[in-house]
Amino acid sequence: MNRTRTHPSADIANTAATDCLAAWLTAPTTRNVMVAAGNTPIELYRRIGERGLKLAHLNVFALDEYVGVPLEEPRNCANLMRRCVQQAWGIPPTQFHTVSSLEANALTSVQAHERKITQAGGLDVIILGLGQNGHLGFNEPGSAEDSVGRLLDLETISIEANRKWFGGDYAPAKGVSVGMKTILAARHVLIMAYGSHKTAAVKAMVEGPRGPQCPASLLQGHPNTHVFLDNAAAVNLSLKS
Repeated sequence: MNRTRTHPSADIANTAATDCLAAWLTAPTTRNVMVAAGNTPIELYRRIGERGLKLAHLNVFALDEYVGVPLEEPRNCANLMRRCVQQAWGIPPTQFHTVSSLEANALTSVQAHERKITQAGGLDVIILGLGQNGHLGFNEPGSAEDSVGRLLDLETISIEANRKWFGGDYAPAKGVSVGMKTILAARHVLIMAYGSHKTAAVKAMVEGPRGPQCPASLLQGHPNTHVFLDNAAAVNLSLKS
């Protein structure tokens, strides 16, 4: 990977990630930012919010969305990112862009989402978590490097992670996500993975062959990817930094 750093704990890794992201967000050239939902990035967003940075000029785009979950569900990606990023960072609501969680609208919604990103000049920064099976957003294993925004059937491991996230209230078997083409075109990529349950995915991402079998491994060819790991997630790496 372009820059992979292992830290003794998730707390220390988050401190380093916050410093990195704060510098990117406040750079004069940064306008368009994509944010992932999920457990891992939430603390990073909170720490950025605490810094009181002037970020009202940014356009913020959600990475993906659960499909088959009500629009008003507070734990879906749109509402979670609205609270943790748009409101916490002081982003005007008109500059916050999400994807529909309703199956009837999800595909057309993500297609329009990607058109907005293109019209805005592409992504300057993207923040990602790493799925246990190596997915990015809901780009599951098998997702091509040039894949575009689409509705996807999810693997069992992702469905179970969704069930856990929603406390058993929902277990979405489909997701909608921007494609790998949009992710890989971002000028700066920040990805985090913490915990022993991510060790196999981390090894595949950093050291495995680059290919669609582990979508995150496609970041190996990206010129400005920063990877933040804790010791537990990095334990299987051959070379630790």
